[in-house]
Formats: sequence, structure tokens, C-alpha cells
Amino acid sequence: MRNKLIVGVLALSVGVVSSLAHEGQRGVSSGSFRLIALGQSLIKYDLRQYARTEFDHAAEYLRGPDICFSNLEVAIDVPASGAPTKERPQIGKTDVLDCLKEMGINMLALGNNHSWDLGTDGIVATMEEVKKRGFGYAGTGRTESQATTPGYLDTPAGRVALVAMATGSIAPGGGATEDRPGVNELRFERENLLKSEDTKRILDSIREAASRADYVIAYQHNHEWANEGTETPGWQKYWARRCIDAGATLFIGHGARVLHGVEIYEGHPIFYNLGSFIFHSRQPAGHHPPPVWQTLVADCRFQQGKVASIKFTPIVLNDKGKSDELFFQTRGAPLPAKGEVAKTILERFAEMSKELGTDIVIEGGRAELHLSH
Repeated sequence: MRNKLIVGVLALSVGVVSSLAHEGQRGVSSGSFRLIALGQSLIKYDLRQYARTEFDHAAEYLRGPDICFSNLEVAIDVPASGAPTKERPQIGKTDVLDCLKEMGINMLALGNNHSWDLGTDGIVATMEEVKKRGFGYAGTGRTESQATTPGYLDTPAGRVALVAMATGSIAPGGGATEDRPGVNELRFERENLLKSEDTKRILDSIREAASRADYVIAYQHNHEWANEGTETPGWQKYWARRCIDAGATLFIGHGARVLHGVEIYEGHPIFYNLGSFIFHSRQPAGHHPPPVWQTLVADCRFQQGKVASIKFTPIVLNDKGKSDELFFQTRGAPLPAKGEVAKTILERFAEMSKELGTDIVIEGGRAELHLSH
């Protein structure tokens, strides 16, 4: 009840209509639905070529869900793309998309602080290359309306929609307008107060998605961090709950480089930040602390639109590379964590989730959501 009151107050503060979608308005399949949520994919090199062992492991544990979701944290470099817009752009060739697809990922958020690294032409080219390969996608578009529009993917469990947005660190010129391609931005009026025109546009899109699809993913790439990215800011908690109230089946966040906790709100998971699943950083070894190279795979099962179970597999990313000659090409790929590293990841995640009212049970190097009925 307290959360409902807080959400209602926030709705008034940002000037969004208070008549949010109710449970009865969700387009919910009566069957089951399985989704794997991953950290973001800053992938510049084809794992099939440079990290085959990691690729084969991932393809095994990502096999079989209706949706396997990540965020594409690079612009795709093809002849139609533009020139770099910054000194150190995050870019990849089309083979990285083929790699993700073969690994098992079938839905991508495209809106983030690197979407514009090859300019507006790069945004359009990336969308086209993603579309060619059959990914469901959202978060960028040729106009602001298109960038906000849900992306859809039909699966054996039903139609799945994605509404994706980005907050913070979007370079001037990178945000979509009605006459310029770009990112679907969620901006601030002032500190801790979201821009009403953005919140209305995005919540309306979530409502539209809920009326047309069986399941809806609300995604946010956030760079307006708290405590240097180690804590979920209060405004984001309120916003994520509003997305659920508007009809989202779950909320997934990226942007900070470390894991945050998971909250179960009204039967719907909110992953505030899942860190990185692939991290082809150009920084030297040791630049980032160990938690940056640690993440989870969240294997979620839903019944009648609400979460029934979540199993968590701890993942460690290789910070050392496999050779001096191919250091950057071979680092940052995921492998299941074991031993003390696995224990550390799971215990930290369980503690953060406990602060959000979520019980995580750890057993045998894995963890599982404990639902109280």
C-alpha cells in the first residue's frame, strides 16, 4: 500500500495522467512464459572467433527461453554508418550481431549513450542490421515517435513487446526528435524530477504495448547514478514501479557497471541494474574493480503474467585476456563463476535484494527467488 501511495504522489509531481493501467487491462497469456535477462553487451569482437569456449558455454545455458534479452552497447559499423562522433567510439561489425543471435539472444534494446557513436546514420544503420537478423528491438528510431514505439516479437508463448529508453549521458544530437533519428530519451526537468512530456510519452507506449502483446518488457539504460553507480537512485525505483503499473510485465535496467538488487513489485520483477554480460573494455587490466567483471543470468518463468520463479547463475567476465597479442579481443567474455567468486556474487546480490524486500536463496553455487505466498 505504501508503494502505491508513493507512486501516486510521483504521478502528480511529473504531471502524468493518474489513471494508470490496471491489471485487468494487461494483455496476459494464460500459459507460461520464460525469459532470460542478461547484463548489457558491449561487444566489439566476435566471441566465436576470439572466445570460443565462452561462446559455447553461453550458447548452452542460454538455450530454450522464449526471450533472451540484452542491450546492444555498440553502434554497428557498416558503409552506411556515419563518422565517429567521439574520440573513442564503441563500435562493432555485423559479425557481433551474428554472434549474439547464434548465442541465443533474440531481443535487444538499442537506446543508450553509445547509440550515436557513429552519428544519426549509424543509428539508422544499426537498426537496419538488427532488423535484418530478426531481433526484436526498440529504443531508437528515425523520429522520436518511432524511438518510443514498442518493438514486438512473436514467440511460442505469445507476443512480447519491448519499450526501451535511456537517461543521462546522451550527447547533444543523439536524442531523437520528430525530424531527427536518435535515442528515446527520458530526461529530467530538474534534480529527481522527470520531464513530464517524456514520462507521458513512454508510459503511453507501455500501455499501448500491454494492449497489443501478451508480455511487455520496460527497459531503461540509466547514467544518472547514485553513489557512483553502486546504489539505485530513489527516483528510478519510483519510475520502474510506474512502468509496471502502466502494464509492463517486468522492468530491466543497465547503465551502471555493477549489479544492483531485484525487487518484486505486485508480482513483477524489477531488475534495477544487471551490469555487463559482455564487456570489451579498452581500459588496461586492473582499471575496473572486480565487481565490474561480475554479473548474473536471470532465468525467469512467468505464469499468467506474473513471476513464478527466477533462477540466478553467477557469471564472471575475463579481465585478463588470453594473450598479450589479443588482449582486448579475448577479455570481457562471460563464463559461469565457481567457488568463492560465485559465492561473493550471489551473497552481494542477495543482500542488495533483501533491502528491496526480496528473498534470494543460495544453494550449490546458484540462487533462486523465494516467493512468499
